[in-house]
Formats: sequence, C-alpha cells, structure tokens
Amino acid sequence: MIVVYVIVVLILAASILGAMSARIIKQYERVVLFELGKVKGEARGPGLIFIFPFVDRVHRVSLRIITMPIQSQGIITKDNVSIDVSAVAYYRVDDAIRSVVAIENVQSAINQIAQTTLRAVVGRHTLDETLSETDAINQNIREILDVQTEEWGIKVTVVELRDIQLPESMKRAMARQAEAEREKRAKIIAAQGEALAAGELAAASDVMMAHPLALQLRNLQTLVEVAVDKNSTVVFPAPLMSTIGELGAFLAREGTAAAALAGPDSSSEPPLTPGLATGSTNGKLVAE
Repeated sequence: MIVVYVIVVLILAASILGAMSARIIKQYERVVLFELGKVKGEARGPGLIFIFPFVDRVHRVSLRIITMPIQSQGIITKDNVSIDVSAVAYYRVDDAIRSVVAIENVQSAINQIAQTTLRAVVGRHTLDETLSETDAINQNIREILDVQTEEWGIKVTVVELRDIQLPESMKRAMARQAEAEREKRAKIIAAQGEALAAGELAAASDVMMAHPLALQLRNLQTLVEVAVDKNSTVVFPAPLMSTIGELGAFLAREGTAAAALAGPDSSSEPPLTPGLATGSTNGKLVAE
C-alpha cells in the first residue's frame, strides 16, 4: 500500500510540475525567458513551450501594432501664435528582448518622448505651414521618434496630427482673410470676363464695319427680340432710319430725272414719285 501511495504522489507531483512548466504562447506574442535573472536564449513562441518552475521567469511581449494617443499640447508656433495640437502614434515591438531589458515601461516612455517631439517640431513651423504641411510634419515627427526608440526595440510606423485648436480671435481673422480672398478672385474673374467680352465686341464691330449689311441684320434681329414679349413700343435705330432716308432721297432723284427726260409738255404732270418720301432728321421719320 505504501508503494501505491508513493506512486500516486509522484504522479500528482509530476502532473503539477508539468502544468507549471507548460506555457501556451499566442501567435502575436513572444516570450522573453529569464533563468535565474539572466536572459535565456532568444525570444520564444508562438506555440507550446516548457520552463523550469521556480527557476525560469517569463515575460510576455505583444507584437501587435499599438495605438497611442498623444494628448493635446499647448504650442507657440514660429510666428508667435498659441495653438493646441493633439496627435496619435502607432508603433510595434520589433525586438522583444530589447523592449524588456533596455527600458522599464516602453509605452510611457514613448508617450513622453512623443509629446516633447511634437512640441519641438510644430514650434519650428508657422501657423500657415502647420495647417497646410501636415504630411511633412507627420513624417518629421515619425522619423525623430523612430531614431530615438530604435535602441528600445520599437518601430514607430505612423504619426498623425489629429486636431489643431486655434484661438477664437485667430479663427475670426482667418475667416475674414478667406472672405477677402474669395472677393478678390470674384473681381478678377469678372474683370477677365469683361476683357474677353470687349475683345469679342471689338472683333464683331470689325466684321460689321467690313460688311454694313451685317449691322442692318443685327438691328432687325434686335427688333424681333423686342417684339417677343408683345411689346407695343417699336424702336427704329438711327442707322436704320438713315437707310430709309437715303432710300427716299434716291427715289425722289429718280422721279425728278424721269420728269426732266419727259419734256416740257409733261412738266405739268406730277412726277412719278412715291406717295411718301422720307428723310432722316435726328433719327425721326419726316414726310416730304
């Protein structure tokens, strides 16, 4: 019986020791193994590993990308404007052993150095550069952080400015500036349109000077456009009245010439002139 009890105890002790020595490491984890305080070999995992209980100590390290918000920082820009800037950084552990041995709390260290780097980089830019060149600022901050955290076994992948808070007075000034800029553009566009229209009108006037009939056709087209709305007022442009007057004078001269050719016997007869001859006097229709 004593032998049986001993065997049972040994089996139980072996089971307990086996349970204490087995570790299951996830796919995204690595284990830094310390044997009596010293790092033992390379980082292990993933899968099932065995350790010596009471001798080995394990430290799990996640290799996944970690999102770290950088709290809002009060920063004075190069042109002496006070702004509040917040950002976000993404990093991952590149060397599990160095991330455990080289620094005590890697997340806190990265957070602190990211805040100071953010203030230093943004402070070297003006307000307009900070608002318009965010990509360059993000790249600069990432490169600086990546160099400083390399000895800790950390790889900074992305840094993005998340929010830029401006003083209310600066917001109002920028709004007035944007409004003035839009008004300037509107006036420039209107002036360019006037210049183009003047050029086209000048070209059209050259065509009408070369072809007088084109002007008369344009006048008739204008009359048609006026009559579209059933307007009772009829406008006769001065050039059209001049043409009518010249036509009437031409018919009068033709009638006088015909009467002279007919001889003195027919001089008492009225000339073959139209019943109404017209002349142009200040653009008005006058009966002769």
